[in-house]
Amino acid sequence: MANTILDQTIIMLILIMVGVLCFKAHIISRESNKDLSKLVLQVVNPAVIFMSYQTDYKSELVRNLLLTFALSVGSMAILIAAAYIFIRKKEDRETEIERFSAIYSNCGFMGIPLMNALFGMEGVFYLTAYITVFNIIVWTHGIILISGEKDIKKVIKVFYSPTIISIVLGIICFFLKLRLPEVPSRAFNFVVQLNTPLAMIVSGVTMAETDIPELLKNKRVYMVCTLRLLLLPAILSVLLSLLPLDEKVRMTVIVAAAAPPAAMCTLQCIRYGRNSVYASELFTAGTVFSVATLPMMVRITEYLTKILA
Repeated sequence: MANTILDQTIIMLILIMVGVLCFKAHIISRESNKDLSKLVLQVVNPAVIFMSYQTDYKSELVRNLLLTFALSVGSMAILIAAAYIFIRKKEDRETEIERFSAIYSNCGFMGIPLMNALFGMEGVFYLTAYITVFNIIVWTHGIILISGEKDIKKVIKVFYSPTIISIVLGIICFFLKLRLPEVPSRAFNFVVQLNTPLAMIVSGVTMAETDIPELLKNKRVYMVCTLRLLLLPAILSVLLSLLPLDEKVRMTVIVAAAAPPAAMCTLQCIRYGRNSVYASELFTAGTVFSVATLPMMVRITEYLTKILA
């Protein structure tokens, strides 16, 4: 399983480099990359999520989905608490950006192709639970953290996002056993296949704008990445390895939680006038380091499950 993750992360890194080259060659600009990002987030990702529910109804799937929801809520609570404990607030630090990057992972961009590689659409099916919890919390706690504002309208708005709508529609179709006809289904599957290449190219363009020499000098980047990619996922790995869980459920939560810092941090920093350069540095470093850390966390979880479960 760890080898599958390693192969997939290497593929994703190559696709990221394609994005970097496209930006350097002026094929994709910063403005056009924003449009591509919207395409991935508002069209492709929802299509992937909806199609993951186009599967035969099984009680085991329902049970595992509900269990993943519960574990996702618990995991997010642990991540938030740990981030506040390990990242202390100081005047000369971008504490809010560091906490955001430590808590929130790129579970959609990175998680969907990884779970699809591991377990096919069933893996994506379970991942929708984590993505749902992620979206609700990131658009409430996450936005408050970055903006300092407490706006109930933003909380309500998250439920109208394409991601949540696709999950609701997918669940309805799943339980009512409604399946798309063959031709629309094949058309949607073409859209699904765009997810990995487009998401990674968008990430690559975002990374291309980062000043790498400055990034390498910043010790805080390494600290936050260690927290996000190793320490916090390791805590969850130990806890989940103690529980008698379906391996697919356990790995779904671990992979989602061990993914690199969310690209959303950079976007929200731009929106609210925070240090978007630092947020981009954390995203870039975390994405590169995750090629090594993601397979490592999967391997550690497999080992712990054998000796603790």
